[in-house]
Amino acid sequence: MKTLTVTDVVQSEQEQSIEMKRRNAIKGAFFSEYIDMFDIYLPVVVLSPVLAFFQPPHLSGGMETILASLVFITTLLGRPIGALLFGMVADRIGRRKASIWSVSGFGVVTLLIALLPGYESIGIASYWALVLLRFVDGIFLGGGYTGAMPLAIEYSKKAQRGFVGGFIIAGFPLAYVSINLIAMLMFVLFPLNGMHSPYAQWGWRIPFVLGAVLAGVLAMYYVRKVAESEIWESEAADKGSQPEKLPLTDLVRGKSGRNLLQVLVMMTGFWLTQNIITIFLPTGLLVKTLHLNGFQMTSTLMITYFVLFFSYIGSGMIAQVIGRRRFFVIVGPLIATVGAALLYTLANVEGLSLTTIIVLVCVLAVLVTSPWGVIVTYINERFVTDVRATGFGVGFSLSVIIPSFYAFYMDWLSAFMPLRMTSVVLLCVGGLIGAVGALMGPETKDVDF
Repeated sequence: MKTLTVTDVVQSEQEQSIEMKRRNAIKGAFFSEYIDMFDIYLPVVVLSPVLAFFQPPHLSGGMETILASLVFITTLLGRPIGALLFGMVADRIGRRKASIWSVSGFGVVTLLIALLPGYESIGIASYWALVLLRFVDGIFLGGGYTGAMPLAIEYSKKAQRGFVGGFIIAGFPLAYVSINLIAMLMFVLFPLNGMHSPYAQWGWRIPFVLGAVLAGVLAMYYVRKVAESEIWESEAADKGSQPEKLPLTDLVRGKSGRNLLQVLVMMTGFWLTQNIITIFLPTGLLVKTLHLNGFQMTSTLMITYFVLFFSYIGSGMIAQVIGRRRFFVIVGPLIATVGAALLYTLANVEGLSLTTIIVLVCVLAVLVTSPWGVIVTYINERFVTDVRATGFGVGFSLSVIIPSFYAFYMDWLSAFMPLRMTSVVLLCVGGLIGAVGALMGPETKDVDF
């Protein structure tokens, strides 16, 4: 029997401590993504039916659409700003502090939204307060994953980065399922029947309060359980005697600048394909083209997002074996061909049964969104420690802007082809851009931090 020495005991304790830090950082990043997406979908799922609570009565249909879209778009516009600001905080002051500050911020803002009075109380100021708070919320949300995800990836073992990246992003479909279940419960408990009904007056506020509470719990988790990245601390100690520079300065020039350009190209393609699935498919295809009722659409999406939770993790693990760059290069053309064929079938073939629609939507969503199980790990591996958080945040968030106007591109394309074909064309374009962007960069799965 081997006798344990003091050195063996100390080494074992150190290994256990590192493993605990690793698990806490990964869990923190997962719940950060979950709460981020939970907050993103609050206005889409919970607030959409009662936006008139904040708006003047008797608006035209076009004006209602514009005002409704602003509530969502302003959040997207705030995200790149938050990614840049908190990315620099994470690279200069620490991943952990950036996570705590950003999570606390969007928790407070979400609570303020829950307390907003309606149009009948303060007039149009109610609507503009909502838009402003959603913009500020977007800034904090953009910073939420900028510190948390690099922290988790830096703590991960090299051979497990693929699984960790897929697991973190799986918080997105879980959040979608959660917010829809909560919304359905609210509609049952507090019926919606006009702007003076229980749901319109205060039922919608409960999910926002819940989102604020979840953010508070996550902030406390980071304060009490999550340690600062040891990789970042080591780099910071090595550079302690050097004059400080903004991470943005190093990010936009030299090798990091070229890396950022490559990531932006790739992500522009995959954001475009993602928007077709997560935004256009539910409203433009399932409702307007396939004419599914509310129950059928909700059932289809809930099943799809349940499947996506596992497919994201699977994508990350597959890319860990075959290589992340190779995964993107293979999947991009598959999205442009097989994915486009599936979308064409859903948009043009009549008489599809609900079961067939659900199966086709699940297969389409798994294929088209599969790069997202790999993206978190890949982008973090593309940047050195000094600019990793800023590079990840900017590369991930700034690239969403051009694809966000997909509806305008569909409208322009409709001058040359049937409207039903425009989403298919954009899916092809996005898949190819994503593949080309991946080809511009190297393989990263063997990168050492």
